[in-house]
Amino acid sequence: MKKGFITLILLAFTAISHAQNTIPVGYAKASIVLANGTNLSGYVKDNIKKSSAVIFVDETGNNKKQYEGSDIKTISIDSLHFICIRGDFFKVLCSGKLNYLQKASNSSAKPTYNGAEAIFTNGTEGKIGNYFIYSNQQLKLLNRKNIDAFINTDLAGCTEAIQKAKAGNGDVAKLGGAVDTFNSFAVK
Repeated sequence: MKKGFITLILLAFTAISHAQNTIPVGYAKASIVLANGTNLSGYVKDNIKKSSAVIFVDETGNNKKQYEGSDIKTISIDSLHFICIRGDFFKVLCSGKLNYLQKASNSSAKPTYNGAEAIFTNGTEGKIGNYFIYSNQQLKLLNRKNIDAFINTDLAGCTEAIQKAKAGNGDVAKLGGAVDTFNSFAVK
């Protein structure tokens, strides 16, 4: 009886220590779709805001590689979803016919190399934290100056979405509900 109990305890400790080692410290569970369509599952260290990149480790904990925003099409980190456009990461707040995004990185000052020659890409307009609409491969910065044009053009034909957007009193951060409403009607 004692021998069986000790064996059970040792197995429990082994299982616990193995479970603790499966997710590397400082990493989170993630799945990536690369720009070439390859799907990866594993763990990432989030360097999105700091360097427009993530460090990926496969599920075995072996292969470690840094992926720039320009290498990635989409990435899911835990419950957060990001789309990469021109090297920048955007958090997906609403998706559908209109995608409501928030900029999470700024790759405009980051060099890429063609051999030894450094090339600076423009990335996308706006600052980290700005809101955007992405539809038909077009990225549109939303701000107080163009919110009325967005409401009257992009949400046109959906009275409920227009009403929700106008209820936000020009606050771009409150457009998520209006975009969700528009997307739900766009599907029908």
